[in-house]
Amino acid sequence: MHTSASSHLALPVVLVFAFLLAGCGQQPGPPGPPTESASDLPASAPAAAPSGATRTPDGTKTAAAGGTSTASAATEPAAWTTYTTTDGQLIFDLPATWSVRDPAGELAEGGGAFAEVTNTEGKPLATLRTNMATGSTCVDRYPYSVLDSQDLTALTLKGATPRFVYETRGNATAPGPADTPAAAYGITSGPPPAGDSACAIFQFFTWPPNAAMFGAFYDPANNDTPGDESLPYLEKARIYLETPEYRSIKRMITSLRPTR
Repeated sequence: MHTSASSHLALPVVLVFAFLLAGCGQQPGPPGPPTESASDLPASAPAAAPSGATRTPDGTKTAAAGGTSTASAATEPAAWTTYTTTDGQLIFDLPATWSVRDPAGELAEGGGAFAEVTNTEGKPLATLRTNMATGSTCVDRYPYSVLDSQDLTALTLKGATPRFVYETRGNATAPGPADTPAAAYGITSGPPPAGDSACAIFQFFTWPPNAAMFGAFYDPANNDTPGDESLPYLEKARIYLETPEYRSIKRMITSLRPTR
């Protein structure tokens, strides 16, 4: 497995997360620190291929765009490996041809993990960080959709189970935060959206000593998406759901588990 990438790659991912936090009225200070360690449950099984359906606020399902794309017929990586963060606290599986840079930047006070995963072309696909201080107040709400979701029992803490989610904000008539649509995949401990609108994307999960993240915002420049480049951003995000790269990302993120 490769372990090289330029030091500037991690910054955009973290900045984008911080940007949306600010758009949601970020408040200083972490949530209450957990006093227990994660339950010693088996790691999540590799994710099955997505169903190709989108769940909307009214509970209906619509076929995902790009279902006939030739990319959906491509195969996922055959060789996988397991990576342990440099702090020795977490492990996850990833394709053997992908790379991990750890640490990917300056660690938080008190240490923790800061790892960036890139594909064979060196494009960032996900960032894992722990020991993060987070907080938010929901000021504005936006149209949303949940494209994919899976509970992660290996990360259950104090009886609460976080989940992997691939979600969007905004639509053709109502833009998302900062007047632009958004889509992101990652792990969250927050409650699922309800009704016809949701707060800005806030993908963090409870993990000692306070909070962690493992995911990224969908970016057509980094996430290999087939089809017409002129398609709207959210349509591309739905097409990406059907690609082997997305399935590999989901399998990687949902494999996250404590080392003990």
